[in-house]
Amino acid sequence: MRILFLSHFPLFGNGSGNYTRKLAAELIERGHEVSVVAPNQKPISRALKVFSFQPAHRAVFQGHSEWPEAVRYQDMTPKQFTEQYDSFLWAIIHAVQTFKPDLIHVNHTFFNTWIANYVRSLYGIGFVVTPHGTDILQVTSDRRYYELTRQALSRAAGILPVSNHTRKWLFKAFGRGLKAKTRIVPAGLTKEAFIAPRSIVSLERKYDLIGKKIVIFVGRLTKEKGVEYLIRAAGLIRAEIYLIGSGPASEELQLLAKERGCNNVHFLGYFGKEYLAELRQFYVRADVLVLPSVVDESLGLVVLEAMALGTPVVASKKGGIPLAVKDGQTGFLIRAKSARAIAIAVNQILKQPDLASKLGRNARDLVYERFHWSVNTPLVERVYQWAVDVTGRLQSRRSVFDAKTLRREARELKSRIGYSG
Repeated sequence: MRILFLSHFPLFGNGSGNYTRKLAAELIERGHEVSVVAPNQKPISRALKVFSFQPAHRAVFQGHSEWPEAVRYQDMTPKQFTEQYDSFLWAIIHAVQTFKPDLIHVNHTFFNTWIANYVRSLYGIGFVVTPHGTDILQVTSDRRYYELTRQALSRAAGILPVSNHTRKWLFKAFGRGLKAKTRIVPAGLTKEAFIAPRSIVSLERKYDLIGKKIVIFVGRLTKEKGVEYLIRAAGLIRAEIYLIGSGPASEELQLLAKERGCNNVHFLGYFGKEYLAELRQFYVRADVLVLPSVVDESLGLVVLEAMALGTPVVASKKGGIPLAVKDGQTGFLIRAKSARAIAIAVNQILKQPDLASKLGRNARDLVYERFHWSVNTPLVERVYQWAVDVTGRLQSRRSVFDAKTLRREARELKSRIGYSG
C-alpha cells in the first residue's frame, strides 16, 4: 500500500513527529511505500520520501523545539491563517499528484484534516486521523477551527487516538458519534529503541558523571510540564539533575534554580536530531527520569524511550502517563504540583539499587509487550485496508469530482476563517 502522512510540523522536536517517523519506519519494513508532507523537514532516510516545503508562517499549538520563534495558531489573524492554509494545500496536492497514495494518514485534528477531506472528494483517496491531544485543545479553545474539523472527522474513514485519555478528549469535543470508527493505537517504538548504546564513557567524561547519581527530565520547558516542582525538590534529592529541553519558561526556571541555590540542577538545552545518540546515552546513564506534568497530556515517547532502556520513571498521575508508568512496578506515580512527593519517590529509587533494577526490568518488559510497533502496526494496517475499501465503495456510488460538494466546502472554508476575497 502507498501511504502519505501529513504533518503540521517538522518531524523532530515533538511527539507527533516521533510517532510519524517510527510508524513510517515500521510500515516500510513491512513492505509498504510511505511518504510524508512536512514543513521545513530535512531528509530522514532513503526509504522515506519527504515532501518538504516552506510554510507561509512557522506556527504551533503551544510550542515546538525546532521552531522556538513560532507564532501560535490562536494568535493568527484570518489573513495569516489563509496564507498558511494555502501553502499547506498546494504542498499536499503536489504530493498527492506525485506520489499517488492509496491512503492519507493525518496527524492532529486540525486543518490538514480539512485538506485531506478535500482530497477525498477530489481524488477519491480516503484518510485516517491520529489525534495527539494538544490538537483537540486547540480546536476547542479557538472555535474558528472547530466546525471544519468536526466535518472532516465525520468523513474520515478511521480515527486512531494515541491513548484512552485522548479518546475521551476526542468524544468530549466532537461527540460519541465517532466511536464506531475509532481505535486506540498507542505511540510505539521500533526494535532499535531497545538496543542500548555500546558505551556511555564519552557522556560520563563530557558531563563529569562518574560515580554520581543522575536524575533527568526530558521535554519542553513550559509551565505545563511542571519542571518548577522538580527544581523545588532539588534540595531534597542527593543527585545531579539534568534538564534536557528548551522552551518559554527556560529563563524563569533558571532564575528559580539560582534563587534556591540549586547547584545540582543543570540546564542542557534542546537536544536536536544531531544529539539523539547522546540523549539515548543519558537514558541509559540516568538512575531516574522525572516527568512532573501539571496538566493532562498524552503518553509521550520520552517515557517509552527511557523505559525501553531500563530507566525507572517518576511521573505525575496525569493524562495517558499511567498507561506505561505502573506505580510500584515500572516506577512511581505521584500527585501533581508536589515537590515533596517528587523527592520522596526519587530518593526511594536512588537509595535502593535492587528496587531500581526491578523497576527498570519491568519497565523494559512492559514497553516491549505493549508499545512495540510490531505489536500495534498490524492493527494500523487493518484500519488502512478498511479505509481504502470503504472509500472505494463510496466513490463507486457517485462521481469522483462532486462539484456541488466542492463548492459548498469552499464556501464553508472561507466563512470559517473570515476570508473576504
